[in-house]
Formats: sequence, C-alpha cells, structure tokens
Amino acid sequence: MVHDDEPVLLGRTGGTARITLNRPRALNALTHPMVVTIAAALDRWEHDPGVTAVILSGAGERGLCAGGDIRAIHEDARTGGGASAAFWRDEYRLNSRIAHFPKPFVALMDGIVMGGGVGLSGHAGVRIVTERSAVAMPETAIGLVPDVGGTYLLARAPGQLGTHLALTGNTAGAADALLCGLADHFVPSERLTALGEALAAPGVRDTADVRETVLRYAATPPEGRLAADRAWIDACYGAGSVPEIVERLLDSGLPAAKDTAQTLLSRSPTALKATLAAMRRDGPPSTLEEVLDRAYRASCAALTHPDLVEGIRARVVDKDRDPRWSPKELAQVTEADVARFAAPPPGGDLGLAGGTAHLAP
Repeated sequence: MVHDDEPVLLGRTGGTARITLNRPRALNALTHPMVVTIAAALDRWEHDPGVTAVILSGAGERGLCAGGDIRAIHEDARTGGGASAAFWRDEYRLNSRIAHFPKPFVALMDGIVMGGGVGLSGHAGVRIVTERSAVAMPETAIGLVPDVGGTYLLARAPGQLGTHLALTGNTAGAADALLCGLADHFVPSERLTALGEALAAPGVRDTADVRETVLRYAATPPEGRLAADRAWIDACYGAGSVPEIVERLLDSGLPAAKDTAQTLLSRSPTALKATLAAMRRDGPPSTLEEVLDRAYRASCAALTHPDLVEGIRARVVDKDRDPRWSPKELAQVTEADVARFAAPPPGGDLGLAGGTAHLAP
C-alpha cells in the first residue's frame, strides 16, 4: 500500500507511470532512500510492456526538487562519516540511468529545480519548464563543485553562459534554461494537469507521440536575461582563470558584470577554481558517465575540505550568509588544492564510464 506521507509516490494512469517527489516542506530535497526507490521503479517499468512513458514531478507548488539533503551532508562531513559518498554513488548512477532510460521520461521542472533536482530532470528525454521554473547549480556557494552531470549540461551551453551559471550558481528561468540546453519545452503551469492526462491517453506510445503531445500544450516563454547579457559574459568568462574572470568583470564598466564579480567573490575560492577546471574539462567529447565519474571524485574530495561544512553552516544551518572560507582568497588556492578534486577517492572510483551502471536490487 502507498501512503501519502512516503517521500516518493509511485503511480500509474493508463500507460503512464508517475514519480512524485513527496517532501514539499523540504522542497522535495532528495535523500538516499528516495534515490533507491526511484531506481527500483525504473527497473520494474523498463520491463513492463504496460508502461509506455514515465513522468517525474514534485509535490506542492514550490518546486520539483531543491537538491540533495544538505543538512544530512553537513552532519556527515562534520563527523567524518561515509553516508554522503554512498548517497552520491547511487545518485549519480541514477542520473545515468535516467539519461539512458529506453522509454520516454518526462520531467516537469516546475518551480525550484536545483542541484540533485537537475540531476533527476536535466538528463531526461523530455524536459519541461514553466513560468515558475528556477533552475540552478548553486554548489560553489557551499564549497562543492556542480555535480549530478550539471557540468556536462552547462559545458554545452552557448558561449560562456554555462560557465557563468556554474561559477555563480545563479538561477535560470524558463527562457534561459531553454537557451542553455537545460530544458526542451515551455508549458504554462496551468496546463500541466491537462498535459499529464493527455500523456496518459492510449494513443501515446513512444517518444514521437510524447513530443507531439507536449507540443500541443507548449507556448513561448517570457523573455529571459542571458541572451541580452551574453556579450559581456562571453568576453569576461573567456579568461583563462577565475582571478582573470573577476578582473574582467570588474573592469567591464557594466553594473551587471560588477555585481557578478561580487557574487563570485562571495563563493568558495577553492570550489570556484575546481569548478572552472571541471567546466573546461567536461565539454565535448566527454560522455555523461565520464563527467559523473569526475563529479564523484570532486564531491568526495569536498567531504574532507573545510569549505563544505562551513558553506552549509553559513547558508542553511546558522543562515548568517557569512562563510569563513579556507583559503580565504582566490590567490591562496594552489594548483595542488584544485588537483585534489580530480584525484581518486580513498574508497575507489565510481566507475560509470566503463558502461551504463544500474543500481543493485
């Protein structure tokens, strides 16, 4: 029996299977048991001829998923546990699983979609944003490198837009998410219920049917910001290092660029440099699995770096928004500091790149 208080609700309507993240008071933050539940459901549905498509959504009206449960990660990093590494191993495998799922996988990216929420939705076959969507990879604000294949997606955005989003952690609305390749279609939120019913109709049986159905409900999104800002973003983020990027932003004479420089200077200096290295490495021809393997290395390295505990403390625990980074300045972050984020973790690599991995039953 399925209870409404379970963190993941699974259901069927016609040939459409539904995954609903059900922690609305926590913005549907993702936990390890939720990852395992979703992976097991996909294993069942892949081999069920009665399932023709899968729809992912979030309970409540605030968002699909605000990311992983970073309070739990904070406690694990603070006490030196191994729960976070185990969570990431299964989470990143699930990200790959979704990317290669053989049936149409539709992600309703309504509201807040951050971090782990991007991992669940950004690799889906059909990605839908609404006027309420706020898509972001805000990891540098808590001492992490964007993970869950976020750098894979952002490294393929036009020009330097992805680098801008990866370093700042800024949110992208519907139009900007579409521009950057984080989503495929804009559907007004008031049409989502009708779209779900249409996708469950007997005639919707394959990806072409799903896309045709989505297009009937799609519309033109409200204008975004990044297209107008691209000239200065491309010019500034084309620099060879984070300090050079900051210098170009400050010297640009543009208020928006100067504000962006201040945003970067508030982020973890170590995470910024490790993120830029990841963005320059994770574009074509890297595969998603190679990028997820690298993300696992970076996330495990962050567990033993003081910025992770401090960043989550300042942003989520004490909420003083005054992190004391170590090192404090970009100039103090060495090449060896950045290299640690690309080194194999003590427990071994994730090993996805050798083939698409499934979660063990």
